[in-house]
Amino acid sequence: MMIAVVQVAALAVDASYITACPSSAQAFKTATLLKTLNVNALITGEVGVGKRSLAHYILPDAPIFDASNYDELLATLDSVAKVIITNIENSPNIKKVLDILSSKNIRVVATAKNSYYNRDADKFFSVKFEIPSLRERPEDVEELTQKFIKEASLLFCSKDEFKVKNFKPDLSQNSNSLRRQIMINYLLQDIREDELMEILQNYLTEKLGSNNDYKKFLHLYEVPLIRAGLERFKSQLQLSDKLGLNRNTLRKKMADNINYL
Repeated sequence: MMIAVVQVAALAVDASYITACPSSAQAFKTATLLKTLNVNALITGEVGVGKRSLAHYILPDAPIFDASNYDELLATLDSVAKVIITNIENSPNIKKVLDILSSKNIRVVATAKNSYYNRDADKFFSVKFEIPSLRERPEDVEELTQKFIKEASLLFCSKDEFKVKNFKPDLSQNSNSLRRQIMINYLLQDIREDELMEILQNYLTEKLGSNNDYKKFLHLYEVPLIRAGLERFKSQLQLSDKLGLNRNTLRKKMADNINYL
C-alpha cells in the first residue's frame, strides 16, 4: 500500500474552510479530491486545528465516534460502510479496530494528535494529513477572528463593534481558544458593574472554604486594577497617585502579584 504523507493547513468552521493561506487552499483541493477516492486517511494535528471538521468534509454522511468509546464503535462497525474515528490515540485496542475495518472493507477517516504514531495505523492508512497549528497560519487567524466576531454579534444580538484594545489572539488551543476568547471579550466589553460582581460572586461561591480566603483571592481585584492602570497611565508614579497609594505600597502589591502581572 502506497503511503502518501501530505502536509496541509485547513480549518473548517460550520462546514466552510478558511483558505487565506496558500497551504490552506491547497489542503481544500486535496480534501476535495479525497471525497472521490476510496482510500483511508489519517488526519493529525493539535487540538482545534480542524481535524474533525476536515474529516466530516471528506465523509459528510459517515457516523462519527471517539476512539475511546470502544464498545460502541465495535458494535457500529457491524452495520456501516464508512466511519469517522476521532482521537484514535485513545483507543484501548487500535489493532483490533483496524483489523475489523480491513476485514469488512469499511472506509475510514481518522484523527489523532500530531505526535501520534502506531505501526499498525501507519500501515493501514494510505493517506496522512498533518494540519499545522494556527500559529503557523497568520492569514487564517485574521479570517477566523473576523468570522468569530460576526458569530458573537449574532449570538448576542448586538450591533456593537468589537472594541477590545490591543487584541492578542489566544492560539493555545487554536480555533477553540480563539473562539472562546472572542466570545468572552464580546460579552464582557459592555458589562455592567452589577453583572461583573455577580460573575465574581458565582465564581467565589464555588471556591471559598479555606482559612485564608481574603488574601488568597485579593488578586482578582488588584491584578486587573494594576494592569488597567499601567496600560492607561503608563507609569507606576502616575498610577500610585491615581490610586491614592504611595509608590512603596504599589510596588509591594505588584511584587505580591508578580505571577499574574
